[in-house]
Amino acid sequence: MEEKTETHQSALWENVKVIIQALLLALVIRTVFFQPFTIPSGSMMPTLLVGDYIFVNKFAYGYSKYSLPFSPDLFSGRIFAREPKRGDIVVFRFPPNPDIDYIKRVVGLPGDRIQVRNGVLHVNDKPVDRVPDGTFRADDKYDTGGDVPVYRETMDTGVSYDTLDQFPDSSGDNTREFLVPEGHYFMMGDNRDNSSDSRFDVGFVPAENLVGRASMIFFSLGNGTSFLKIWEWPANLRYDRLFKVVE
Repeated sequence: MEEKTETHQSALWENVKVIIQALLLALVIRTVFFQPFTIPSGSMMPTLLVGDYIFVNKFAYGYSKYSLPFSPDLFSGRIFAREPKRGDIVVFRFPPNPDIDYIKRVVGLPGDRIQVRNGVLHVNDKPVDRVPDGTFRADDKYDTGGDVPVYRETMDTGVSYDTLDQFPDSSGDNTREFLVPEGHYFMMGDNRDNSSDSRFDVGFVPAENLVGRASMIFFSLGNGTSFLKIWEWPANLRYDRLFKVVE
């Protein structure tokens, strides 16, 4: 009887060790390599949609205190730092309140001059190439009741992506010129008329606030479907977005 009890305890301890090891491995992967992130708003439509679940590559730009759980103040700046490229989609901590995560596209690097004129993004006084690319309509609460014009932007680096321009003369369509300070970045949402970004209250984003680069959509639910309502998945899964590389 005693031998059976010891065997049972040994098996139980082995299971506990496996669980602990799995949790530690998951923590290391989340801290060092990839972090899951849910798209919370429509500011990055049509590239990223509410209900998209993505992996964020934390190794892409090196590490700051915001790379760690609970953001402990162990060091300042970044280690193994690498600079984002224009056109990268980045998760970062909101400068006025670093407890909040934001996701936007990098359009300005340190030293760049950024301005929007008549809805056209200008980088260092040069307009970013912009051509009509069809229309878009959301499948959730961001449905405007009609098709929204899509414009394809192409940076001078060759990076190309779609943006939305619902209103031809919104508050963000004509801005002052912004000079991006050293060690900071200028961010904009692809949904140009419905994005709180560096044109407004986000301001310039310090390099320390970068969390990582959006890399892949691994899951996506449309129509405002809750992740917890598994029985609604089959009818609302966006199958064409599963395991889609973010561009």
